[in-house]
Amino acid sequence: MALIVQACGVVGTLAAATIAVRSYVNSNKRAEEARKRDLETRQAQLFLQLYSKYYDREWVSALQRALYVDFKDFDDWWAKYGPSNPEALQSFDIISHYFEGAGVLVKKGLLDPTMVAELVSEELSDYWEKYGPVIKEYRKRSNKPKAGENQEYLYDLFKTKSLG
Repeated sequence: MALIVQACGVVGTLAAATIAVRSYVNSNKRAEEARKRDLETRQAQLFLQLYSKYYDREWVSALQRALYVDFKDFDDWWAKYGPSNPEALQSFDIISHYFEGAGVLVKKGLLDPTMVAELVSEELSDYWEKYGPVIKEYRKRSNKPKAGENQEYLYDLFKTKSLG
């Protein structure tokens, strides 16, 4: 009789352990699904912030002003559109900071690069192909060797992965 009671105790303990393990696994699975939904929601919120700025009147005007300036090289750009021309420099800064921020968010894995590419790849390509040489020269001449690095990262990513 004692053997039967002992066997029942062992079986009961095993059943309880099995139930506990299954409960733990299911709980972790639900928590992981909730974390995934939370991440997707946050990515969507970040993307919508990026998207809303993209259609901001000031941003669109700045992009148009920045893309339709004429210069030969860094020195020519600096003379025409540097500190002596605050409006042109402000347009450049608005666009530069926007693409820099988008590059950081993609680089850190906070935004899906294909989503960002669908939104800005064409404008970023136009911008970087025009200003990339200026920014690279600025890096050499200033004490800011990382200037524009996230814009360049985004541009390279879009080109090498054929995104957008």
